[in-house]
Amino acid sequence: MAEIGKTKLDSGWVAARSTDIQLTGTQLTTTHPPAGPTSPWMEAVVPGTVLATLVKNKLVPDPFYGLENESILDIADAGREYYTFWFFRTFHCKLSGNQHVDLNFRAINYYAEVYLNGHKMVLPEGMFRRHSLDVTDVLHPDKQNLLAVLVHPPNHPGTIPPEGGQGGDHEIGKDIAAQYVEGWDWMAPIRDRNTGIWDEVSISVTGPVKIIDPHLVASFFDNYKRVYLHSTIELENRSSWVADCALNIQVSTELEEGICLVEHLQTQHLSISPSARVQYSFPELFFYKPNLWWPNGMGKQSLYNVSITVDVKGHGESDSWSHPFGFRKIESHIDNATGGRLFKVNGQPIFIRGGNWILSDGLLRLSKKRYKADIKFHADMNFNMIRCWGGGLAERPEFYDYCDIYGLLVWQEFWITGDCDGRGIPVSNPDGPLDHQLFLLCARDTVKLLRNHPSLALWVGGNEQTPPHDINMALKYDLRLHPDFAKLDENGQSIEDLSPILRDPSQYLDGTRIYIQGSMWDGFANGKGDFTDGPYEIQNPESFFKDDFYKYGFNPEVGSVGMPVAATIRATMPPEGWQIPLFKKLPDGYIEEVPNPMWEYHKYIPYSKPSSVHDQVLMYGTPKDLDDFCLKAQLVNYIQYRALLEGWTSRMWSKYTGVLIWKTQNPWTGLRGQFYDHLHDQTAGFYGCRSAAEPIHVQLNLATYFIEVVNTTSETLSNIGIEASVWDLEGTCPYYKVYDKLSVPPKKTVPIIEMKYPKSKNPKAVYFLLLKLYNMSNYGILSRNFYWLHLSGGDYKLLEPYRSKKIPLKITSKVFITGSTYEIQMHVQNTSKKPDSLSLIYKNNFIVRNGDGDYDTTAAEPVHSRMEEKHGVGVLQRICSRFSKEAAGLKVVQMNGADVGVAFFLHFSVHVSKKEHKAGEDTRILPVHYSDNYFSLVPGETMPITITFEVPPGVTPRVTLNGWNNHSDYTVY
Repeated sequence: MAEIGKTKLDSGWVAARSTDIQLTGTQLTTTHPPAGPTSPWMEAVVPGTVLATLVKNKLVPDPFYGLENESILDIADAGREYYTFWFFRTFHCKLSGNQHVDLNFRAINYYAEVYLNGHKMVLPEGMFRRHSLDVTDVLHPDKQNLLAVLVHPPNHPGTIPPEGGQGGDHEIGKDIAAQYVEGWDWMAPIRDRNTGIWDEVSISVTGPVKIIDPHLVASFFDNYKRVYLHSTIELENRSSWVADCALNIQVSTELEEGICLVEHLQTQHLSISPSARVQYSFPELFFYKPNLWWPNGMGKQSLYNVSITVDVKGHGESDSWSHPFGFRKIESHIDNATGGRLFKVNGQPIFIRGGNWILSDGLLRLSKKRYKADIKFHADMNFNMIRCWGGGLAERPEFYDYCDIYGLLVWQEFWITGDCDGRGIPVSNPDGPLDHQLFLLCARDTVKLLRNHPSLALWVGGNEQTPPHDINMALKYDLRLHPDFAKLDENGQSIEDLSPILRDPSQYLDGTRIYIQGSMWDGFANGKGDFTDGPYEIQNPESFFKDDFYKYGFNPEVGSVGMPVAATIRATMPPEGWQIPLFKKLPDGYIEEVPNPMWEYHKYIPYSKPSSVHDQVLMYGTPKDLDDFCLKAQLVNYIQYRALLEGWTSRMWSKYTGVLIWKTQNPWTGLRGQFYDHLHDQTAGFYGCRSAAEPIHVQLNLATYFIEVVNTTSETLSNIGIEASVWDLEGTCPYYKVYDKLSVPPKKTVPIIEMKYPKSKNPKAVYFLLLKLYNMSNYGILSRNFYWLHLSGGDYKLLEPYRSKKIPLKITSKVFITGSTYEIQMHVQNTSKKPDSLSLIYKNNFIVRNGDGDYDTTAAEPVHSRMEEKHGVGVLQRICSRFSKEAAGLKVVQMNGADVGVAFFLHFSVHVSKKEHKAGEDTRILPVHYSDNYFSLVPGETMPITITFEVPPGVTPRVTLNGWNNHSDYTVY
């Protein structure tokens, strides 16, 4: 007897090109099954695509390496049959008499014929729909089952014009499929157009009654004290007799690992007629003051587990379902003050700082492990929203699972883009996909797949375009709000036409989230659909703070540069791709960058904007080689993105309600608009964003030179102080100011005082500024922000000779190993000058953020207390007491140097420890999560850093430290 529940079929697949197989599906699944991965059969990537399978078997080169994509046949030239593939595997499933089995495909692209033990079934068209096939009658319950799937590409794969274009020739827009696959200004075309079984395949075993698509909704009253959980399910009786059912719903919360508290347990009874499918709503469950789910930076991401089971009289448990659930309410409206859409979560305004997302990997090699790293990276940057762009995917449940865990709100678009659905060269079809009913079927199924996730914030019709009128109106009706969630007019009447009104919100398709018809409508950009997003290139950092930079309240897309580190270029390109750009001087004095053809192919975006922005890399001096160029690019990345977010945050609520950066990452080895590369190594822009988007933050307005304090929390900051110190290249501190007894209201950005060093007598041409915001009660540092600055009209060329400075460092580290996971806690100290007891700089009481991604000022504790300073407790003793009771595993490394000054732009990386490795071999272990990186330390200052990563089996890691004036890949662990 098979166990009730789902079994994934995610391994053991083989694949072959259809034209290489002279057998029918019936023959493959009866008399002539493949004998394993022997030619023409090969190991298959499922979930994945045909191209992913070909790459895995080295039958085509890696399309993301160098110019290799150009050597792979495009479907437009090869024909659709070339990428039509068979996928095959076997499985066992032993059933009892009253059990039923479904074969489930959570998504395929684009349609398929399925053969199981000689029986044919069809998976109809549409990339974004689920398929569930009742295979009970064709299963071999006592022996091996043979499964073959013939997958066909999209009907309109299109051709790629010589100039590329946005979405190629736009033909893919005629199908309900991802549109990025024909290429974009940030992406090369995907040759098979993502043909394949690209999402989870499973078999699910049930008794006579099956649970289908439960819907969970929480409604809130009495200022979130009184909360009701509504739940509606569909039930299908597959038997030929009346099923007497006991329906059970249980809500539990995990107190600690392995220990759960049951909050509610309810049983209802229901009889279902033979072969009937019915909808059933449970009586609402009441909660008093439940733990709420909050976005990243606003509080904890509390999740309850809701499980539903159905027992059938005489047969026991028939089916079960469970899902994490967060109690939260998301609202939004167009703000009168700014014209931007203003979001509220649980009644609290949230200033949106986030990014645009395409998808994790262009060959759809999607995994929970990769999704976890992706989403945690976004939380690490202190972002609170991800926009799933309309030319990409309806993202997968695993993506949403991690957004739930890490507190990332999600803006989910449907599959419409202006380029493929109404604009472009040639002009694309404004009527959207050819089959409107199929589009709506996929949209409704996507809503059912994702609607129980607390992170899902809103639905949007399309990117820079609205869907065709009939689709748009159908989506508006399908996604209408229940009265409990609808915005009311002055008389308390719902603005929406909600007829017929259903009492229970869980009976709606969604009912809780707004639908916006397009990404530049209704409070985004100018709200009218005009092209008022962007810009997408390098800016002068001070421009982001100026009144005329962006006119509208919420910018859904503003983009810039994103050069990765040199190791990534070497790992993803042959030597001819390691040539840095040529710098061509124009008659007006501006520099034009001319990249090599490989960078051009990978969509490199320059660090100059002729006639507008001088080359930001050249501000540090002419780069000598790839390493020099990429390091200087990281300096620019950090400044550029920190300034972007600080500029927006400077006018929080007064001019802006939010901003989404285009974009956070690339689904391939692209060279623009990213905070981490396709290999999962971060750029310095990642840490510029992390700094700028802190919930509590001190910053310098680069236009006015006023020091500002940002408080995005719901608590007043009182009894706080700011320490501002300027350091020159000789290691002296010519400017030191403390501003204390300050108070900052909640949800406000407040200018405090002008930083007047540039107006002082004989200011240095290049200097460093360190800002610290601290609690006066215990000197706990709430925010630390470090700038390198030049006088007006100047540059950073004086930093070039500063690289020869040898600044001594002391690195104290302790490692914790759990399975394959390493956590290394470090303290890095600039020992070039002894601490001055009269200065606050050396207190180094860094506030610990409790938990992952939330910020609770009431629970914040400094790393060590002032009492320890008073009694002279050494840094080594403090570290020992924090790490463990024994100091046995503590490691101390000294980096010697005779100079006094700032240890500038320090950068950790983690590598495989090898005695020998090939020249140019990429030894990095990725991904790695750093509490901070690309940081600088003034003389005497200490910084705590935590490094977390997983290592492959049998690998010993090595941690190195590099820097502007410590550039020898020094091994510190």
